[in-house]
Amino acid sequence: MAVKLPPLIKVAPWALTIALFLFWEAVCTGLSIPDYLMPAPSAIWVAGVEYAGPIMMHATQTLFTTLAGFAIAVVVGMVLGLAVGASPLIYQACYPLLVGFNSIPKVAFVPVLVVWFGIGTVPAILTAFLISFFPVVVNVATGLATLEPELEDVLRSLGAKRWDIMTKVGLPRSLPYFFASLKVAITLAFVGSVISETVASNLGIGYLMMSASSSMNMPLVFAGLIVIGVMGVVMYELFAVLEKRLTGWAHRNPNAPG
Repeated sequence: MAVKLPPLIKVAPWALTIALFLFWEAVCTGLSIPDYLMPAPSAIWVAGVEYAGPIMMHATQTLFTTLAGFAIAVVVGMVLGLAVGASPLIYQACYPLLVGFNSIPKVAFVPVLVVWFGIGTVPAILTAFLISFFPVVVNVATGLATLEPELEDVLRSLGAKRWDIMTKVGLPRSLPYFFASLKVAITLAFVGSVISETVASNLGIGYLMMSASSSMNMPLVFAGLIVIGVMGVVMYELFAVLEKRLTGWAHRNPNAPG
């Protein structure tokens, strides 16, 4: 039976968020900070209402590129994770290359992608993919590679083949790792798509923020930042709910953070 969270825990995120915005508003108003340096939340709200149409259009584009890159990252990450986690040989061969590739700042790939595919949606999708697939690979591989040797010995003694162990035990056991990686990867995918949009696109929240900053419209810049943050939180919570529903058996404490 699911244990309900105490009311205080439920309202804590909302209360802290409101308190931070009130503090932000008080500091900007009390110190008379100009909007072109640090806009107050009230000024950001006005800009959000005024530019609601363009913000919605660019946010839709960013969400599309992020989800497209994230979907590719999940597929590629799953395949690589299964290969790396199931085979010690592939693990030893591929893991140093994956770590080295992940260490390269992904913004460095954007000019290359622009040369290959031109300015637009494709570089944003590929940047989101490049920056988000590594957590999926690592977590899936970890879930498979950390299967207890004693359990494997028992299953083999019962006649199970390597494929049976991986598909019937290894894969279900790696699901908590997989869903944990999705929560990390989706936030990184937003980072990748916005980075590309600021450099090599004429659509998206990143492009909107760059255009607004060039005209010193900082309330609109911060409105774009908040929109990205909200989309990231929503997608994170979506995967957290899926994780709890599909891998509830792996969580002993139902009140633990998702």
